[in-house]
Amino acid sequence: MVAAATAAAELRAWAPAQEGQRALQHALLAFLAARPDDACSRACVPGHLTASALVLDAGGERTLLTLHPRVGRWLQLGGHCEDGDASLRDAALREATEESGIEGLRIDQAPLHVNVHPVTCSLGVPTHHLDVRYLVRAPAGAVARISAESDDLRWWPIDALPDDADTVATMVALARERHASVG
Repeated sequence: MVAAATAAAELRAWAPAQEGQRALQHALLAFLAARPDDACSRACVPGHLTASALVLDAGGERTLLTLHPRVGRWLQLGGHCEDGDASLRDAALREATEESGIEGLRIDQAPLHVNVHPVTCSLGVPTHHLDVRYLVRAPAGAVARISAESDDLRWWPIDALPDDADTVATMVALARERHASVG
């Protein structure tokens, strides 16, 4: 399971550009400090850190979204930290690989975005996901395969996202900014 100290180090190494993202970063760091034993465990009822991935195709023109069975909306891939995950980054990559069926995904070092949202988790109890999101790129020619964790899985053009895609458009804009500053 991801240790709180590891998750905190990942968040501290990130330099978000937006003030709102910096505020959420500090809130997640405070939560990790307050809950060092269970902040990344789904058993933490007040809330817990999760990890997800905005998966872009090799050309950066499409993103892979899942029609989430419990939420009923198109979302990025991701989920709970598990025992074998050494970091939030590892959890995001594992979730993206499991949910997409794509091998050879490449994940950025630093988070792309953070979000806190209410959810009724798999334990059936209302809680909050403190979601740390990473940018992931698929290899050229990648073919996604739907998993049991999704009602549907589809590549969407980044300029024609579904209306119910939560914060995906925000993450796509951040990914474009990151690519422009790197490229």
